[in-house]
Amino acid sequence: MIQSMTGYGKSVVAYKEKKINVEIKSLNSKTLDLSTRIAPLYREKEMEMRQVLASALVRGKIDFSIWIEKDSLVDATPINAALVDNYYQQIKTISAQTGIPEPTDWYGTLLRMPDVLLKTDIENLDDEEWKAAREAIDMAIDELLDFRRQEGAALEKKFHEKIDNIEALLHSIEPFEASRVPKIKEQIIKGLEQIPEAEYSKNRLEQELIYYIEKLDINEEKQRLANHLKYFRETMAEDQPVGKKLGFIAQEMGREINTTGSKSNQAEMQNIVVKMKDELEQIKEQVLNAL
Repeated sequence: MIQSMTGYGKSVVAYKEKKINVEIKSLNSKTLDLSTRIAPLYREKEMEMRQVLASALVRGKIDFSIWIEKDSLVDATPINAALVDNYYQQIKTISAQTGIPEPTDWYGTLLRMPDVLLKTDIENLDDEEWKAAREAIDMAIDELLDFRRQEGAALEKKFHEKIDNIEALLHSIEPFEASRVPKIKEQIIKGLEQIPEAEYSKNRLEQELIYYIEKLDINEEKQRLANHLKYFRETMAEDQPVGKKLGFIAQEMGREINTTGSKSNQAEMQNIVVKMKDELEQIKEQVLNAL
């Protein structure tokens, strides 16, 4: 089953007084191109997160983010009340001793004093919180993979439609192919008849016609193209990433279609080849997004 490289997944897991948020975006890319934005608390686990993402997502331009939302009450910076009282007493004493007026805005003055606001930024990641973070990562990955499968199903439907169209166009060549031998013979004989006093051997003419027609024969190209169409369908059914493989098969299909076009000496056949090329180009455009 085909998966698309395009996907999106997001999850939120509650842990104590905080929410762990994970967001993953994926676009098409020839290789795995992983960029991360990780909350400082989880940076020690960056390598493990990268391994998990690479194993699950395989290929694509991946944008991964994990961040924390804290309860505003819990996240408020505490005030060192004892130190505030100490500063207050000192300022009043100095004012009494020097005659310098006391501040009119006591709160503004005291809160600007050193170390009044307690620093509580240092956190350590424990196993329990990391387990919750991993759960959030796994949930976001699962959501992204579901998105990829949905997009892949749409791609697969499109590919089947285009392959069917090329196959139908290939069959439509046959009537024109069968009629062109007599036409080639007729054109050559008419050309010879227009040359005054031209003499030619009918046996030699037949030999030259056979040689010429063999050079224009497209049976091998038709057979190879039919095989490629069949192989493309079989590959789509494989239960693994097949995007690159489908791209290679599409290139081989293009070679056979181009050779058929170069050997087609009738306008009707050339028109059919142009239509096949158009269908194939649409496959090539979409196959770039297949995982």
